[in-house]
Amino acid sequence: MARTTDGEATPVPHRLLAAATRLFAEQGYDRTSVQEIVEAAGVTKGALYHYFGSKEDLLHEIYARMLRVQQERLDAFADADEPVEDRLRGAAADVVVTTIDNLDDAAIFFRSMHHLSPEKLKQVRAERRRYHERFRALVEEGQESGVFSSATPADLVVDYHFGSVHHLSTWYRPDGPLTKQQVADHLADLLLRALRP
Repeated sequence: MARTTDGEATPVPHRLLAAATRLFAEQGYDRTSVQEIVEAAGVTKGALYHYFGSKEDLLHEIYARMLRVQQERLDAFADADEPVEDRLRGAAADVVVTTIDNLDDAAIFFRSMHHLSPEKLKQVRAERRRYHERFRALVEEGQESGVFSSATPADLVVDYHFGSVHHLSTWYRPDGPLTKQQVADHLADLLLRALRP
Protein backbone atom coordinates (compact mmCIF):
# COMPACT_ATOMS: atom_id res chain seq x y z
CA MET A 1 0.00 0.00 0.00
CA ALA A 2 1.38 3.43 -0.95
CA ARG A 3 2.27 5.82 1.84
CA THR A 4 -0.08 8.77 1.95
CA THR A 5 2.43 11.19 3.38
CA ASP A 6 5.66 10.22 1.58
CA GLY A 7 7.57 10.90 4.80
CA GLU A 8 6.01 14.31 5.51
CA ALA A 9 3.02 15.43 7.56
CA THR A 10 0.86 16.60 4.64
CA PRO A 11 -0.73 13.77 2.64
CA VAL A 12 0.67 13.36 -0.87
CA PRO A 13 -2.62 14.12 -2.68
CA HIS A 14 -2.91 17.41 -0.76
CA ARG A 15 0.69 18.32 -1.56
CA LEU A 16 0.13 17.58 -5.23
CA LEU A 17 -3.05 19.66 -5.35
CA ALA A 18 -1.39 22.55 -3.51
CA ALA A 19 1.59 22.50 -5.87
CA ALA A 20 -0.60 22.22 -8.97
CA THR A 21 -2.87 25.03 -7.77
CA ARG A 22 0.06 27.37 -7.14
CA LEU A 23 1.75 26.56 -10.45
CA PHE A 24 -1.44 26.71 -12.52
CA ALA A 25 -2.27 30.09 -10.92
CA GLU A 26 1.22 31.48 -11.53
CA GLN A 27 2.05 29.98 -14.94
CA GLY A 28 -1.20 28.70 -16.40
CA TYR A 29 -2.32 25.11 -16.82
CA ASP A 30 -0.90 24.64 -20.29
CA ARG A 31 2.53 26.05 -19.35
CA THR A 32 2.93 23.82 -16.29
CA SER A 33 4.55 20.41 -16.70
CA VAL A 34 3.94 17.29 -14.65
CA GLN A 35 7.63 17.38 -13.73
CA GLU A 36 7.27 20.87 -12.24
CA ILE A 37 4.28 19.74 -10.19
CA VAL A 38 6.01 16.68 -8.73
CA GLU A 39 9.18 18.66 -7.97
CA ALA A 40 7.17 21.38 -6.22
CA ALA A 41 5.25 18.73 -4.23
CA GLY A 42 8.44 16.82 -3.41
CA VAL A 43 7.16 13.52 -4.78
CA THR A 44 7.79 11.26 -7.77
CA LYS A 45 5.78 11.01 -10.96
CA GLY A 46 4.78 7.57 -9.77
CA ALA A 47 3.19 9.11 -6.69
CA LEU A 48 1.28 11.58 -8.83
CA TYR A 49 -0.04 8.84 -11.10
CA HIS A 50 -0.97 6.75 -8.08
CA TYR A 51 -3.41 9.42 -6.92
CA PHE A 52 -4.24 11.24 -10.16
CA GLY A 53 -4.34 9.66 -13.58
CA SER A 54 -3.14 12.80 -15.33
CA LYS A 55 -2.51 16.54 -15.09
CA GLU A 56 -6.07 16.95 -16.32
CA ASP A 57 -7.29 15.01 -13.28
CA LEU A 58 -5.54 17.57 -11.07
CA LEU A 59 -7.31 20.40 -12.90
CA HIS A 60 -10.65 18.66 -12.47
CA GLU A 61 -10.06 18.03 -8.77
CA ILE A 62 -9.04 21.64 -8.12
CA TYR A 63 -12.50 22.76 -9.17
CA ALA A 64 -14.39 19.72 -7.88
CA ARG A 65 -13.11 20.15 -4.32
CA MET A 66 -14.38 23.73 -4.21
CA LEU A 67 -17.72 22.75 -5.70
CA ARG A 68 -18.13 19.90 -3.18
CA VAL A 69 -17.70 22.34 -0.30
CA GLN A 70 -20.11 24.81 -1.87
CA GLN A 71 -22.71 22.09 -2.54
CA GLU A 72 -22.56 20.84 1.06
CA ARG A 73 -22.95 24.37 2.39
CA LEU A 74 -25.80 25.19 -0.02
CA ASP A 75 -27.61 22.00 0.99
CA ALA A 76 -27.29 23.04 4.66
CA PHE A 77 -28.74 26.50 3.92
CA ALA A 78 -31.53 25.07 1.75
CA ASP A 79 -32.49 22.46 4.37
CA ALA A 80 -32.44 24.86 7.34
CA ASP A 81 -35.65 25.57 9.21
CA GLU A 82 -35.65 29.30 8.42
CA PRO A 83 -37.65 31.65 6.19
CA VAL A 84 -36.78 31.27 2.52
CA GLU A 85 -35.48 34.85 2.34
CA ASP A 86 -32.92 34.10 5.09
CA ARG A 87 -31.92 30.80 3.49
CA LEU A 88 -31.41 32.38 0.07
CA ARG A 89 -29.50 35.33 1.47
CA GLY A 90 -27.23 33.02 3.45
CA ALA A 91 -26.59 30.81 0.43
CA ALA A 92 -25.99 33.82 -1.85
CA ALA A 93 -23.43 35.31 0.54
CA ASP A 94 -21.80 31.96 1.26
CA VAL A 95 -21.01 31.18 -2.37
CA VAL A 96 -19.22 34.54 -2.60
CA VAL A 97 -17.16 33.88 0.54
CA THR A 98 -16.23 30.31 -0.46
CA THR A 99 -15.28 31.47 -3.95
CA ILE A 100 -13.04 34.20 -2.52
CA ASP A 101 -11.56 31.66 -0.09
CA ASN A 102 -10.66 29.57 -3.16
CA LEU A 103 -9.94 32.37 -5.62
CA ASP A 104 -6.99 30.63 -7.27
CA ASP A 105 -9.08 27.50 -7.79
CA ALA A 106 -11.89 29.50 -9.39
CA ALA A 107 -9.52 31.53 -11.59
CA ILE A 108 -7.64 28.42 -12.74
CA PHE A 109 -10.81 26.62 -13.60
CA PHE A 110 -12.44 29.40 -15.58
CA ARG A 111 -9.20 30.09 -17.46
CA SER A 112 -8.45 26.42 -18.12
CA MET A 113 -11.71 24.45 -18.28
CA HIS A 114 -11.37 24.22 -22.08
CA HIS A 115 -8.43 21.85 -21.46
CA LEU A 116 -10.76 19.24 -19.93
CA SER A 117 -11.79 16.28 -22.04
CA PRO A 118 -15.41 16.27 -23.24
CA GLU A 119 -16.21 13.59 -20.66
CA LYS A 120 -14.75 15.53 -17.71
CA LEU A 121 -16.29 18.78 -18.95
CA LYS A 122 -19.68 17.09 -19.09
CA GLN A 123 -19.17 15.84 -15.52
CA VAL A 124 -18.23 19.31 -14.27
CA ARG A 125 -21.20 20.89 -16.01
CA ALA A 126 -23.51 18.31 -14.42
CA GLU A 127 -22.06 19.09 -10.96
CA ARG A 128 -22.45 22.84 -11.52
CA ARG A 129 -25.99 22.34 -12.84
CA ARG A 130 -26.91 20.43 -9.66
CA TYR A 131 -25.68 23.36 -7.58
CA HIS A 132 -27.48 25.96 -9.70
CA GLU A 133 -30.71 23.94 -9.64
CA ARG A 134 -30.66 23.74 -5.85
CA PHE A 135 -30.01 27.48 -5.65
CA ARG A 136 -32.77 28.16 -8.19
CA ALA A 137 -35.19 26.03 -6.16
CA LEU A 138 -34.81 28.51 -3.28
CA VAL A 139 -35.68 31.40 -5.61
CA GLU A 140 -38.66 29.48 -6.96
CA GLU A 141 -39.85 28.57 -3.47
CA GLY A 142 -39.87 32.25 -2.55
CA GLN A 143 -41.59 33.22 -5.79
CA GLU A 144 -44.29 30.57 -5.42
CA SER A 145 -45.01 31.60 -1.83
CA GLY A 146 -45.17 35.31 -2.76
CA VAL A 147 -42.13 36.28 -0.67
CA PHE A 148 -40.20 37.11 -3.86
CA SER A 149 -41.39 38.80 -7.02
CA SER A 150 -41.94 36.45 -9.93
CA ALA A 151 -41.53 39.27 -12.49
CA THR A 152 -38.05 37.97 -13.38
CA PRO A 153 -37.68 34.26 -14.22
CA ALA A 154 -35.78 32.31 -11.57
CA ASP A 155 -33.18 31.13 -14.12
CA LEU A 156 -32.29 34.73 -14.97
CA VAL A 157 -32.04 35.67 -11.29
CA VAL A 158 -29.62 32.77 -10.70
CA ASP A 159 -27.55 33.62 -13.80
CA TYR A 160 -27.35 37.24 -12.62
CA HIS A 161 -25.95 36.26 -9.24
CA PHE A 162 -23.52 33.65 -10.53
CA GLY A 163 -22.28 35.98 -13.24
CA SER A 164 -21.03 38.19 -10.41
CA VAL A 165 -19.57 35.24 -8.52
CA HIS A 166 -17.73 33.85 -11.54
CA HIS A 167 -16.00 37.19 -12.17
CA LEU A 168 -14.68 37.64 -8.61
CA SER A 169 -11.28 36.26 -9.60
CA THR A 170 -10.84 39.04 -12.16
CA TRP A 171 -11.18 41.93 -9.72
CA TYR A 172 -11.28 40.94 -6.04
CA ARG A 173 -8.08 41.56 -4.07
CA PRO A 174 -7.70 40.58 -0.39
CA ASP A 175 -5.92 43.88 0.27
CA GLY A 176 -8.66 45.90 -1.46
CA PRO A 177 -11.17 48.24 0.20
CA LEU A 178 -13.79 45.54 0.90
CA THR A 179 -13.45 42.37 2.93
CA LYS A 180 -14.77 39.13 1.48
CA GLN A 181 -17.73 39.29 3.87
CA GLN A 182 -18.57 42.85 2.80
CA VAL A 183 -18.52 41.82 -0.87
CA ALA A 184 -20.67 38.79 -0.02
CA ASP A 185 -23.18 40.92 1.90
CA HIS A 186 -23.43 43.51 -0.88
CA LEU A 187 -23.97 40.90 -3.60
CA ALA A 188 -26.50 38.99 -1.50
CA ASP A 189 -28.36 42.25 -0.80
CA LEU A 190 -28.41 43.08 -4.53
CA LEU A 191 -29.92 39.67 -5.23
CA LEU A 192 -32.60 40.07 -2.55
CA ARG A 193 -33.43 43.60 -3.73
CA ALA A 194 -33.89 42.28 -7.27
CA LEU A 195 -36.42 39.78 -5.91
CA ARG A 196 -38.35 42.18 -3.70
CA PRO A 197 -42.09 42.17 -4.58
